Amino acid sequence: MPIVNFRHPDGSIDVVDASLNNSLMSAAIKHPVDGIIAECGGNAMCATCHVYVEPAFADRLPAMAEEEDEMLDGTASPRTGLSRLSCQLVVTEELAGMTVDVPPDQV
Repeated sequence: MPIVNFRHPDGSIDVVDASLNNSLMSAAIKHPVDGIIAECGGNAMCATCHVYVEPAFADRLPAMAEEEDEMLDGTASPRTGLSRLSCQLVVTEELAGMTVDVPPDQV
């Protein structure tokens, strides 16, 4: 299983074993990572699984779908060029070792 790191605003890091072919959000919920709320259960309808992706991994991610792009416009924390919904990021071997930043606010 690839390891993915969730870095919190206070600098603490949750190191998570993420199952291949499942969403990054699912890994966060399974291990419970504070700050990943996932109110809609992974349907790209709430933006409460918003993360900031590490720049070195941004080009390894799939293109953003229109639904995700629209939801990111309504995040509680500011949207940046590295913002993604973790429910839309499928874990692959290419993402092993990736660190994502959990925003200070999700709701």
